[in-house]
Amino acid sequence: MGRPKQFDPDTAVERAMGVFWRKGYAATTPQDLVDEIGIGKGSLYHAFGSKHALFERALTRYRESQTAWLAELLDHPGSARDRLRGALEALVELDLGDEDRRGCMAVNTAAELAPADKETADAVRKMFARTEGAFRAVVEEGQRAGEIDGGRDAGAVAAWLLATVIGMRVMAKTAEDATQLGRVVDAAMAAL
Repeated sequence: MGRPKQFDPDTAVERAMGVFWRKGYAATTPQDLVDEIGIGKGSLYHAFGSKHALFERALTRYRESQTAWLAELLDHPGSARDRLRGALEALVELDLGDEDRRGCMAVNTAAELAPADKETADAVRKMFARTEGAFRAVVEEGQRAGEIDGGRDAGAVAAWLLATVIGMRVMAKTAEDATQLGRVVDAAMAAL
């Protein structure tokens, strides 16, 4: 009979996500992971197969938590414009409130790995598509309510909002305060 697992795999994925998010994939060593999770290298590889497999699980966990968080923000009562502004402002607050200034794990991963890792690029693309889809639903709702110009292509507006968010999340890594990002939010809302 094999020994019982000495750790919770879900907790291990969550803790690994933190390391990958903070350091990036390439800079994260197996030793970093075992130190954070508190297991041996053999147990790490036995449980997850490889560093890359654990990274994929961590990225999936990140995608699920972030898309659920954004969907909840966009599902609040109020006008479509208010909900879009609220989501953009919440992202600024989230990123600037992070003392490590990690930014968005998906954006970081796209910049680091997408050109060379098709599976990872596909995972990030799915996250971006979900975010864009959430924005599109709110834009279409705003168009039906007359808050947003109904003559504009809702898909193009949603893609533009996604690109704005990606840019803001990169900018937040070096922003001294919320002033610059607040101007981006104001400009985005004025352009709607």
